[in-house]
Amino acid sequence: MNNYYIGIDLGGTNIKSAIFNTNFEKISEHRVQTHADKGSDVVLSRMLNSIEELLKSSRIYASEILCMGIGVPGLLDTKTGISKFSPNFSKWENVHVSQWFESKLKIPTFIDNDVRMNLYGELYFGSGKGKSNVVLITLGTGLGSGVIIDGHVLYGTTGSVGEIGHMNMYRSGRPCRCGSYGCLGRYVSAIGMLRTLKEKLQNGNTSVIHDWVKGDYDKITAKMVSDAFDKGDKVAIDTFYETGELLGYGLANVINLYNPECIIIGGGMAAAGERLLKSTRKIVDTHALQISKNTCEIVIASLGDSSGMLGAAIYASNHMRKEE
Repeated sequence: MNNYYIGIDLGGTNIKSAIFNTNFEKISEHRVQTHADKGSDVVLSRMLNSIEELLKSSRIYASEILCMGIGVPGLLDTKTGISKFSPNFSKWENVHVSQWFESKLKIPTFIDNDVRMNLYGELYFGSGKGKSNVVLITLGTGLGSGVIIDGHVLYGTTGSVGEIGHMNMYRSGRPCRCGSYGCLGRYVSAIGMLRTLKEKLQNGNTSVIHDWVKGDYDKITAKMVSDAFDKGDKVAIDTFYETGELLGYGLANVINLYNPECIIIGGGMAAAGERLLKSTRKIVDTHALQISKNTCEIVIASLGDSSGMLGAAIYASNHMRKEE
């Protein structure tokens, strides 16, 4: 009988699941929309359906799965497998993720923050390979980070190290589900950037994007902003510039605090590349400590959006070995 691992990346937009062999080579992959606004019961059921479809299409039995890792956004308890809070999910508090899946599938299940799962993937097989001091920033539906210092993944007292998405940028800014205002993630994320652009349109600024969506701003996507940028659209250019600047201030703080040798930018928004990062680099260059910034490179994640699935499988494998 062959043995396999399952890695799941639970995002605010999509659930990405994959089966890997013991060399962490991907056997099969399945993706489905999350429906994060419909509550934990719906999301967990969609994850289960995705796993069952994955097993069926791969002709692999659940009994052949050694363990499963799940990357979950927000704050959680890795020891109990409980997801405490996720800012972009509705009706999602104190969700017993590991217990729920173990009762359904009889597969040992381990959870960690979704960004740290991405970090494990990049550390073992991507842009962080061979490095000991790395910060991974994921720019997707929300904003998060994972931190490795001197070869050790940092967790902190409550496992919330790296929540730079809740770094306060404005005293009276956009409200955040964490209870505060002006959090970085309310601006530097797909949701945040789209809100910035919509505010510009609502204030009377003209953009080709208005014509593309015929005035229905709910149809605007991050890709549209990139496409408009490439056409020289001023609203799109200004939106990327302002978003990149705020990211730059956040990264300057990260560099000053953690002194990493590498900051990896991942997540869906990383596809924007230098459209976003040009103004980011400018702010980092003028605001981060010189001795620290000169030894830190800012790079795009090399594994794309597969790193979360791969990292989750690696994480689960490591934990299984510890328990043996």
